[in-house]
Amino acid sequence: MEDKVKYEMEFPIQASPSLLYQYISTPSGLSEWYADNVNSRGELFTFIWDGSEEKAKLLSKKNGERIKFRWIDDESTPYFFEIRIQVDDITKDVSIMITDFAEEDEVDEGKMLWENMISDLKQILGSA
Repeated sequence: MEDKVKYEMEFPIQASPSLLYQYISTPSGLSEWYADNVNSRGELFTFIWDGSEEKAKLLSKKNGERIKFRWIDDESTPYFFEIRIQVDDITKDVSIMITDFAEEDEVDEGKMLWENMISDLKQILGSA
């Protein structure tokens, strides 16, 4: 199996961090922009897209700040994805920081996918 490459992205977003946190940390919030449907049982989240399911384990979360998952089929690997809310101390500008992994030839595709999903999130928040 090929090693995956870590990549990070930043998306400025006009929304309050507390509202944003609801959209990145709850099944109902995630199902509005990240997947068609999201269910959770404790630390296990099930993401559903067009009838296919992917399960992820919640690795960590910090209230109001970030959430981190690992796909269940990748459990023996160090790979994860994290969605973090960052607020600039001076300007109070809010950004969503994405950390994810992809195989080298799939990084651009992964970034494009995140751009589309964050664009959906911005539309829902009226921040587009």
